[in-house]
Amino acid sequence: MKITARCHPALEPLLPPPVPAGRMLPDWLSRMPSEIAAESLGNESIRTLKRCPPFIDAMRLGVLILSPVDLLVKDGELHWEWDPPILEDAQISRAPVGVHVPEQADGTPLATESLILKFINYWTLSTEPGWSLLFHHPAGYPNLPFQTLSGVVDSDLYTDGYVHFPALLDPGFDGIIPRGAPVAQVVPVRKDSTLEVITMTESEIADNRAMQDGLAREPGLYRKRYRR
Repeated sequence: MKITARCHPALEPLLPPPVPAGRMLPDWLSRMPSEIAAESLGNESIRTLKRCPPFIDAMRLGVLILSPVDLLVKDGELHWEWDPPILEDAQISRAPVGVHVPEQADGTPLATESLILKFINYWTLSTEPGWSLLFHHPAGYPNLPFQTLSGVVDSDLYTDGYVHFPALLDPGFDGIIPRGAPVAQVVPVRKDSTLEVITMTESEIADNRAMQDGLAREPGLYRKRYRR
């Protein structure tokens, strides 16, 4: 499934382009060991999250949208140095970040006393018919000083507009959100889905047991046999 990202030609030299998420895995992943001695299990060697393909595949999925500038957060205020051209033929903010007032989240578990960021996205994103785009916080980057909120857009219909990214800033954070930092992960999802809830047949129970035994016996079996 192809995602098409477009930007205004006058902005193209200024913007870090969206990047396939698999090409921008977090640095901690390469540093962490694949096995470790677990003190809670008498120092028995156990596999870490680095050996969990579903966990890693979530970080590889879709594309990442990156911050176009360094954003300095100081005493609850935002500062940046960026002077994009004035676009006479386009209507989009020249400021790389906006805000939502805290009251807009009242009545939800997201209620906050801090300003809610809105990362401005300068790329239109479109997909093939039958596909939407899920926007969420970049998987594998829980240490970012903000939490991007999730949303879904019918990107096969809404092909000419921009989708911006609201995010909750960590309370009390002072520092820099650097240019090139991922601000949202974009994942294509099919629109049509159904759910069927049933019980296993005897043969399915046997197949399930064989698979679970194999996964326990042979490290890497899921990756080699069941992962595309």
